[in-house]
Amino acid sequence: MNSGAGPSVVAIIPARYGSERFPGKVIMPLAGKPLVVHTYERTCRARVVNDVVVATDDERVVNALAAYDVKTVMTRGDHATGSDRIAEVAFSLDAEIVVNVQGDEPLVDPHLIDATVQPLLDDPSLPMATARHAIDDPTLYNDPNCVKVVCDQHGHALYFSRSTIPYIRDERIDPRTQPVYWQHIGLYVFRRDFLLKFANMPSTPLERLEKLEQLRVLEHGYAIAVVDAKEKAIGVDTPADLARAEKLLAEGGA
Repeated sequence: MNSGAGPSVVAIIPARYGSERFPGKVIMPLAGKPLVVHTYERTCRARVVNDVVVATDDERVVNALAAYDVKTVMTRGDHATGSDRIAEVAFSLDAEIVVNVQGDEPLVDPHLIDATVQPLLDDPSLPMATARHAIDDPTLYNDPNCVKVVCDQHGHALYFSRSTIPYIRDERIDPRTQPVYWQHIGLYVFRRDFLLKFANMPSTPLERLEKLEQLRVLEHGYAIAVVDAKEKAIGVDTPADLARAEKLLAEGGA
């Protein structure tokens, strides 16, 4: 973590106990530790981050992390999104930049966190940034659980969708040999003031249709910078995902 000068950057890891597909996943054992401890430790390795805290709505998470050197804070249990949860925490912080790192990303890349914060360090007018990576698995093209993003020539998001975007009209373009489809990675960086404003913005039509909160930002006319990730994000949504993460850690993925 960074302890020097420059804008203060705090990473907040939302760790909700309830999960429709995998309840309690954030504290499931992974390589000898609760899953979210891995997320916390890797986030602490980000060069630009000054502090890291886990935000949860359940004492079971607090109790599971008590044996580890992890900062935790309790939040309300009625938040609709992870962004709402981190906004509650950010309200009491003095940080200039807030990073939302998903709690179920035990293999999150610290370098990607640094890269996603960088656009806000470079451009004081940018309110928000996120990340993407090229999709190389054709089975994901039409998968609604794989959120796609398209960007403009300046690297800012034009749209996010669960549908396959963009549409390829010219059949001579082969997405298997050149990047066409990009998967959104759920890593968000906010200016603190914008995060607090975002949490109070009314929901928007496209956001409600796609069930993607980042569309609220675009529909209200704000820019989102998007950085390219070298590696895929590996989240844990199911017990099978947990087993895969365990295997990757055993192979030296940490």
